[in-house]
Amino acid sequence: MDPASAQRSRRPARARATALTRAVWGYVRSAPGTYLWLAALFVTTIVIHRMGPNHADHFLRARSTNIHNLSTHPVRALFRSALWIDGGGWPLYALLYTVFHATVERWLGTLRWLFVVVFGHVLATYLSEGVLLWAIRHGHAPQSAVNTLDVGVSYGLAAVEAVLAYAIAAPWRLLYAGCLTLFYALALADERNFTAVGHLSAVLLGFACYPLTRGRPGRIDPAAWCRRAYRRLSRRPAGPAGPR
Repeated sequence: MDPASAQRSRRPARARATALTRAVWGYVRSAPGTYLWLAALFVTTIVIHRMGPNHADHFLRARSTNIHNLSTHPVRALFRSALWIDGGGWPLYALLYTVFHATVERWLGTLRWLFVVVFGHVLATYLSEGVLLWAIRHGHAPQSAVNTLDVGVSYGLAAVEAVLAYAIAAPWRLLYAGCLTLFYALALADERNFTAVGHLSAVLLGFACYPLTRGRPGRIDPAAWCRRAYRRLSRRPAGPAGPR
C-alpha cells in the first residue's frame, strides 16, 4: 500500500476516535456533579491504598458516620464519610456512577440530583445508626459498636437507584422498582445489620423523592431500545463475499 492510500485509510479511524472522545467528554460535562465526585473518590482511593491496613482502618474510623462521630460533629462526619470508599474498587464505582448517578443527574438536573443524594445519605445514615443505637441499649450489640466503621457512598447511590424508577416507562418501571426493592430486602433478611437497614431505607427515601420528578422530560423505554437495536442490526450491510 502506498503512503497516500495508507493515510486515507487512517482518516476514518481518527475521525471515529475523535467523535468518540467528543461524545464521552460531552457526556461527562452533562453530569458535572457525578464526575467531580467520582474524581474525588479516585484521589481518596489512592490515598487509602498507600496506607497500611491498621492506619487505614484508624483513618476511616475517624471519618465514619458512627454513633460517636454523629453525636460530636454530625455535619463534618456526614460530609467526610461520602468521600471515601470502604471496600470495592474504584472502577466498579465508576461504572455504577455512570449508569445511575450520571443518568439521574442528566435527567433531573444537578440540584435535584444532589438533593436526592443528600436526602438519602443523611436520613438513611441516621435511621441505620438509630437501629444500631437501639441494639446497643437493649444488649443486642456491644457498647464498642458506637465507634463502628461506617463510611462510603452506597446510601446516596441506593436513593438515586430508586428515584431512577420514575424515569422508566411503564410497565418496566414497576418491574425495576420491584426488583430493586427485593434485592435490598433480601440483603437485609440475609445480613440483618445496620448497613442493610440503611440501604433499604435509602431505597425507600429515593422512592419518596417522586415530587422532584414531576414534569421532567424523557422516559427510558427498554422495549424501544431493543426495537431500535434490532432495526440497526437488521439494516447492517453484509460484508464482502469471499472467494468461491
